[in-house]
Amino acid sequence: MMRLNLFCAVLLTLAAGCKPEPATPVVGNPPEKVYAVRGVIREISPDRHTATIQHEKIPGFMAAMTMDFTVKATNELKTLAPNDEISFKLVVREEDSWIEDIRFISHRIEEVTDGVVIIHQPKAELKPGDRLPDYEFTDETGGKIRLSDFHGRALAFTFFFTRCPLPEFCPRMSKDFADTRQLLTADASAPTNWQFLSISFDPEVDQPAVLSSYANYFREGNADRWLFAAASTNTLADLAPKLDLMVKHEGESISHNLRTVVLDPEGRITHQFDGNQWSAKELAAAMLEAARQSTNSTP
Repeated sequence: MMRLNLFCAVLLTLAAGCKPEPATPVVGNPPEKVYAVRGVIREISPDRHTATIQHEKIPGFMAAMTMDFTVKATNELKTLAPNDEISFKLVVREEDSWIEDIRFISHRIEEVTDGVVIIHQPKAELKPGDRLPDYEFTDETGGKIRLSDFHGRALAFTFFFTRCPLPEFCPRMSKDFADTRQLLTADASAPTNWQFLSISFDPEVDQPAVLSSYANYFREGNADRWLFAAASTNTLADLAPKLDLMVKHEGESISHNLRTVVLDPEGRITHQFDGNQWSAKELAAAMLEAARQSTNSTP
């Protein structure tokens, strides 16, 4: 009996020794999401790093719209041109997105309807040094604010909508504002007469309660010198051309470009950042330069 017990103990020891160890979790980037998409090229940037594409609805992710995409392999655009119909893969990660595997389908001929040719008037885009009109917005509390309310402070404002799905568009603007604010507040020698304003161009959806919730996520509960608001359709129609801001409602979503503007304490444009390639350090430097300008200077 003693031998039998000893034999069983040996078997149990061997079995325990052969038991596989728990797998070690693999730490890495969050998983990518890949979508198959079709669309028509509307514009290709000179360096081919960006393509403006009018794409079909992406089920479960995005409505049909026209927008700028980052191109992973620029040589895939070498033989392509505006009005080419293409298929491609959209890869979306937590912090960025891009398109790849771009394939030509056909060339679309754009037709003039009923022989009517549309002539576009020159853009009334403002330049640095120009004063911006005193526009009114509805803020996250439901109250009305005007640009003149920030007189005496340097003001940085950008545009967004809360339903924007791509991480390097609206969410990046808010993240960069958060990083810039942190740089300014950490600089003990910096002036304190500055303000951030994030403006939604989707007023029907981005009501005050929605704005407040969205704002608190990026502000992390600290609303110091950072306000969220929404522009009415009429305000946006007048403001957008002055900044070359493109906003177009397409189905359930909105196609748009990116504009971030800095005003001096007198409401004059000092800097305009187009796209999303600027850094928090660049915006902080522009804010400090604007804030230090005298409010008594001549318009």
